[in-house]
Amino acid sequence: MRPSRPRPAAETGPLFLAGDPALDFLNTRMRVNGALVDLFQSDEDVLRWLERAGWPGASVRPEAAPMSLRDAARRLRASIRALVEKRKAGQRGDPSVLNGFLGQAQSHPRVVWGKPGSVRIERVRRQDTPAAILAPVSEAAAVLLATADFTLVRRCDDETCVLWFSDQTRSHHRRWCSAALCGNRHKAAAYRKRRRAERG
Repeated sequence: MRPSRPRPAAETGPLFLAGDPALDFLNTRMRVNGALVDLFQSDEDVLRWLERAGWPGASVRPEAAPMSLRDAARRLRASIRALVEKRKAGQRGDPSVLNGFLGQAQSHPRVVWGKPGSVRIERVRRQDTPAAILAPVSEAAAVLLATADFTLVRRCDDETCVLWFSDQTRSHHRRWCSAALCGNRHKAAAYRKRRRAERG
C-alpha cells in the first residue's frame, strides 16, 4: 500500500468549523496527510472562500493594485495568525499590517427595500483593491482580537493539527477542531494503544 500524498487545495476545500470567520480564514492553511497545505493557490481560491464565508460579490479588477489577491490574503492571514498567537499567549502584538488592511476597508450602509414591510440594511464595500476585497476578513479579525474571550479561542489539541477554533459549547470543554477529524483520530489511536496494552 502506497502512502497517500497530500491532496491539492482544489480537492481539499475550506473548512468552516472554527465558530468565527477570522479563525476560519486562518484555517485555510491546514495539515493534510501530514503536510501543510495552503488552500489559497490563486486569486480565484480566495474569491471562492469569501463567497463560501458569506461575503460574495468580490471580483478582482485588472487595474487592482500590484499585489495579487492571493498574496494579499496570505499576508493578511499571516498577520492575523501572529496576532491571535500573541493574544492567546497574553503578549502584545504588532497590528500594523492588520491596520493597513483595515485602512482600506471602506464601506457604507445602504437601505434595501424589497417588498412592503421588508426593509433591511446591507453593507456596500469598495472592491477595487485586494485589501478592500479582504475588508470583511480584516474587520472580523479586529473584532475577534478586541472582543473575544481568548480563554475560549484555542488551537486543536491534536499536536499535529494547526487549526484554531472558538469554543462555543455549553461546557466550554471542546478540545478538537472537529470531532469528526482530530477527535476521531485521537479516539482511534487511544483505542489501539489500549488494545496493545491489553495484549502485551
